[in-house]
Amino acid sequence: MKNLQFKIVILLVLTLLISGCDTVKRVADNQQLLTKNTLTINNQKVANDTISNLLYQKPNTTIPLPFTSIPLRLYLYNTARPNIDSILNAEYYSQPDKMQRKSRFLSRKQLHKRLESKANFNKWIKRTGEAPVIVDTVLANKSITRIQNYYKVNGWFNAEADYTVTNEGNKKASIDYNIATGEAYKLDTLYSKIASPEVEKIYNQHKKNSLLKSGEQYRISKIYSEEDRIVDLMRDNGVYHFSQDYVSFVGDSILGNHKINIETIIEDRLIREEDVSRREKFKVYNVKDVNIYTNNSFKDRNQSITDTTTYDGYNIYSVGKLKYKPRALTNAVFIAPNTIFKDNNRPLTSRKISDLRTFKYPNIDYLENPDTTLTANIYLTPLQKFELEFSTEALQSNIQTIGFSISPSLLIRNVFNAAETLEISGFTSIGASKDNNDINDQFFDINELGINFKLTIPRLFSPFNTEKIIPKYMFPNTSLTAATSSQTNIGLDKQTFTGAFNYKWYPDSKVTNKLDLFNIQFVKNLNTANYFNVYTNSYDSLNDIAQTSGYISSTEDLSIPSGADTFLNLVDSGTYNSILSEDDLDSANAINERKQRLTEDNLIFATNFSYTKDRRDNLADEDFSIFSARLELAGNLFSATSKILGLEKNEDGKYEMFNVAFSQYVKTELNYIKHWSLGYKNVLAIRTFFGIAIPYGNSTNIPFTKSFFAGGANDNRAWSAYSLGPGSLNSSDEFNEANLKVALSAEHRFNLFGPLNGAFFVDAGNIWNVFDDINQEEATFSGLDSLKDIAVGSGFGLRYDFNFFVLRGDIGFKTYDPQYSLGNRWFKDYNFPNAVYNIGINYPF
Repeated sequence: MKNLQFKIVILLVLTLLISGCDTVKRVADNQQLLTKNTLTINNQKVANDTISNLLYQKPNTTIPLPFTSIPLRLYLYNTARPNIDSILNAEYYSQPDKMQRKSRFLSRKQLHKRLESKANFNKWIKRTGEAPVIVDTVLANKSITRIQNYYKVNGWFNAEADYTVTNEGNKKASIDYNIATGEAYKLDTLYSKIASPEVEKIYNQHKKNSLLKSGEQYRISKIYSEEDRIVDLMRDNGVYHFSQDYVSFVGDSILGNHKINIETIIEDRLIREEDVSRREKFKVYNVKDVNIYTNNSFKDRNQSITDTTTYDGYNIYSVGKLKYKPRALTNAVFIAPNTIFKDNNRPLTSRKISDLRTFKYPNIDYLENPDTTLTANIYLTPLQKFELEFSTEALQSNIQTIGFSISPSLLIRNVFNAAETLEISGFTSIGASKDNNDINDQFFDINELGINFKLTIPRLFSPFNTEKIIPKYMFPNTSLTAATSSQTNIGLDKQTFTGAFNYKWYPDSKVTNKLDLFNIQFVKNLNTANYFNVYTNSYDSLNDIAQTSGYISSTEDLSIPSGADTFLNLVDSGTYNSILSEDDLDSANAINERKQRLTEDNLIFATNFSYTKDRRDNLADEDFSIFSARLELAGNLFSATSKILGLEKNEDGKYEMFNVAFSQYVKTELNYIKHWSLGYKNVLAIRTFFGIAIPYGNSTNIPFTKSFFAGGANDNRAWSAYSLGPGSLNSSDEFNEANLKVALSAEHRFNLFGPLNGAFFVDAGNIWNVFDDINQEEATFSGLDSLKDIAVGSGFGLRYDFNFFVLRGDIGFKTYDPQYSLGNRWFKDYNFPNAVYNIGINYPF
């Protein structure tokens, strides 16, 4: 009741504050504040972002709120004094006596600084705020001209527009724009007039790909795109001297039937020689020679070529002995000797050479030969063979009071003389734990140590010829990685080893494919006796059950690990079946199952494939979609060879490799992101995710590292990471995970002022167990009826854009909480005390 009263008071205060703000405070008596633009197109009122963006004047920006919106920046601007310098001069600087009195308490210098700060703060408010948008008929007329031009270049040649200013009283007005488009013109007859026979031949061969189609509406953008298509077509088919200057279009509208004929005109090549110019037929050029210079560095600028190699028709020149295998260089070059000139081969070559990470961005020049051929010269500047970096970090967490780490890395280029790169990185850290019970422990009692090797090969490393399947224009590369790490006095103290062999290639500019031929992970827990010191919530629950059962008194605690493990064994054997309640038995068994699962060693041998289609044009694009899919199979190779290798099953009926039961499962993930641009820095974004991992064969559950969790800054923001689910289970475990996940999110992002942006969001989703050995009904997905346990969170946040990254803060409120009984889940903990505060870098999706 108190919370409800508090909310009502806050709502009333906010309402009074907002209603008390005067939007026309800085509007002169002879001016009017623009409140709204209305578009009427062909006698129908519409909301058309394209046309709205053409208007020179738009109302002040507002922040959307439920059922309303407020011009916050205008309110902020109105709080500033309009002529602060004149005011300070009148109140202070022009009154020597007042300045003298003020100087008794502050020095003259301090007083000047104080007044200067006051002026600067006032200016900051004006800069951060937004001045009132005043109705301006001059700008309205310019908007009319722009609207008419827009319609005319898009086929409505007879479009007319005007506007009406509507006085709303209280120095406010709206503008109604009225547009009559008329009937749009369509393309009718398309023909061409081409002077050079070679150009005409190429044009006619690809005429079916023309972007101008008879019967389609005339649009000037299609004309420009067709011009670009023709230029690219010619330059990729040997017409070396071709450019946009030679292409033009002539339109002839047919009187009365709203049709237009288009003639494509392509002139001969223009050659200027001193004061004389002449026309000449275009010719098709071939690339005769390709020369690759491997020492185009400044220090070698005066050195003579001493090593010349010819490989596959390429000429390779070097100062000193050639340090690269010829095939590695020619494989990165798309310009081939004795082939037709294709202009697109230049950027492809530049990108491929840059991807080698062995040379700087190359210089590529063409020289014209007397026999109508070209010589391509490719100049490579080698990077340093070795590159060493160090990074250090000081950190603090709930495990350690303070810690320090150092991470050196070494990059070695051209390791095997075929442009391979080897990265060797390591990390070591020490820290002081927060466990001060043992005075004999040394201060720095936490340590981690690890090393990682990564070899990148700029092609598909395979005994087979893959060029026809994955050609080099897809920029394929191969990576081999191996890493190991060890940690002491952190959790269960782990030793890990990972290794991977993967391929990556790009079928087009939007698609990325990655295939892990194999990915090995081995995790060994060295200190399983420390389990209940790490998972304290599980220990507290077990301790309460042990006291209830009479195993220990109400004043005693289970010892770790012997007391807790002994009690779990007794419960598992059925000793306390008649003593404990069914709920306590279920809880104790769940604790035991979870302990066994999280303390077991893992051996994973997986193969996976991932596909990503990113339709973004660039990083600034705010109208795009991203779809990604991933499929992973683990344990099948070990399972198939178990009998051949003579492996024996352990007491749980599982085959072991290196004394560890290997994992066997299939896992898939589907993720879709969509952004809609609603105007300047105004975006609606959604994300949908579905993931499932199914154990089979040698496994009855999914390894912890491969399972799903819910909550956190990039998931359902009303719950902290790992705290949500599974299902409707009210779990107190530190890390809740499962093998099925559904996640949905929607977020409206908008600009507040400058680099500060705001957002409202709704997140929904949960995790469940399915097809595994977990039998808890609340945690198990049993069909569509389980979707009633999807948790819903909502909230708002702020984002500060630093250009190179975005600092994000979100507040999430539990809107629908499945841990409560049905009928009592909505807005149960929808308040600030139960909210979750998230800090993140960049947007969650």
